[in-house]
Amino acid sequence: MCLPLLHSSLSVCVHFAVYFQQWAEISHGKLKSQEEKNEGTSELVLIRSKRRWVLTTIELEEENPGPFPVKLTELFNDKQQDHSLKFSIRGQGVTKDPKGALGINEQTGEVEFDVFDAKTGEILDKTLSFSVAIMDKNDNPPVFNPQILYVQVPENIKEGVLPFSLQASDKDEEGNDNSRISMTIVSQDPALPKFSLKSIGSVNDSTISRVFLTGCFDYDKARTYRIVVEARDHGKPSLSSTATVNIGITDSNTRAPVFIAPKYNAQVMEMETNKKLLRIPVQDRDAPNTPASRAVFTILKGNEEGNYKIETDPVTNEGVLTVIKAKDYEITTLTELEIGVENEEPLFLCVDGKPVSPIPETFKKNSTVKVAIKVIDVNDPPVFQNKIKVIYRVEEEEPGDVLYIPIVTDEDSNPDNIRYELVEDPAKWMSIDPKTCKITLAKKMDRESPYVHNSTYTVVMQAIDDGEPPATGTGTLVVQLADKNDNKPLLTSNSSVMCVSKSERVKVTAEDADAFPFSGPFTFTLGTEDQGLKSLWRLEPSTGV
Repeated sequence: MCLPLLHSSLSVCVHFAVYFQQWAEISHGKLKSQEEKNEGTSELVLIRSKRRWVLTTIELEEENPGPFPVKLTELFNDKQQDHSLKFSIRGQGVTKDPKGALGINEQTGEVEFDVFDAKTGEILDKTLSFSVAIMDKNDNPPVFNPQILYVQVPENIKEGVLPFSLQASDKDEEGNDNSRISMTIVSQDPALPKFSLKSIGSVNDSTISRVFLTGCFDYDKARTYRIVVEARDHGKPSLSSTATVNIGITDSNTRAPVFIAPKYNAQVMEMETNKKLLRIPVQDRDAPNTPASRAVFTILKGNEEGNYKIETDPVTNEGVLTVIKAKDYEITTLTELEIGVENEEPLFLCVDGKPVSPIPETFKKNSTVKVAIKVIDVNDPPVFQNKIKVIYRVEEEEPGDVLYIPIVTDEDSNPDNIRYELVEDPAKWMSIDPKTCKITLAKKMDRESPYVHNSTYTVVMQAIDDGEPPATGTGTLVVQLADKNDNKPLLTSNSSVMCVSKSERVKVTAEDADAFPFSGPFTFTLGTEDQGLKSLWRLEPSTGV
């Protein structure tokens, strides 16, 4: 009969050649019932042996190549002395699905036999149950998943485990040598730096190994690596397969940026701010437009007062130096800055296959530069010590009084060469000495003048130096005028109309240009000397009614 033997999802057809003998032979392991003579008495002694089946587990190797049928074992039963025997077989793979094939129960592997009387069909003995064990054959090589792997790692990656792993599995029976896998690197190109493997165990029936790096990469020497890894099982004979790992190296910062020139010069106008003074180029041989090549500039020395800043132009990778705080020529005429440059990504150095740390200063040669900045003098204007001066005077004072002599300085000019002018004196009450800036009262001041606002009169003066071109500074004199009673009260109306009636009244009102207390309250009187009229009219002195 053709029996498909299943193991590891594979099936093979063999002939199960257990010979069911109608007339079983007596052989090893059978138990017999017979008469023997007693040597001492010559009596016949009946010896009864317990009958039994003699059978062990039948072991079959998958994919048996034949030739078929293959004799696996013979069955014996002691009933054969008294009966003509007929054997039958039943169970999974025979009378149970899948019928007609010998299968294996993964838990028990049980197949059952019965023995019958060949003539009567009577069952002569108890059912024999036995197991058929399908022995695994190493017929599956380990398989990588995937078989071709592409990864990228940065040039400056540290020694040790790399950020990827290899995975292989074997379909042979789990837990024996046929499925136990070992991985080895069989070749790598280029040969350095050295790669190695370390198994980290099994996950989901797969063996996992990590790749380790010893040494460091040099992007200029090699940008791709090809590793061939073998996975081999421990079966007999051993089977294997290979996987290819393609490693691409991305450029890292292995070259320091350098300044093109050893020194730069710039100039700035005195007191000038927010102006770009200089663009400083650098060279970097790392991959353009990457953190490995993008420049970062720093002012290392000479900017203690924070007058300058330097920024990177994202398009040209130049350093742009800008003055952000004014410099005074009289204090500083020359400034020397020391400027350094590095990259966004830290510098990495691999020498003879080994990383170098810290980076030697010689490797950072030309990473600093001197910048001399000359402050150009400009004609500073004269400066009034008091930009605004407030004085107090009483109106109507006599002319000739010296009101104010300001203090004026000029860093660039001789004080004797400064001339002074009045810029604003709307009432023409002042005079100014063009040599000393002495302000003198030229006319009486009137608090009620239309040029006086809220009792304040404002004068603006200017100082002009002899520079080229001349520079001008201004100062302001504010005169607070106190009031005098120099204005008569006036009636707001010179005439009033009223009907002749005893009860009719009119109110007389007055005003005064002076301020309190020189204005109201007023006292009203009738201005006529005619006593007759006075007897006809009456005026309330305090109210004007």
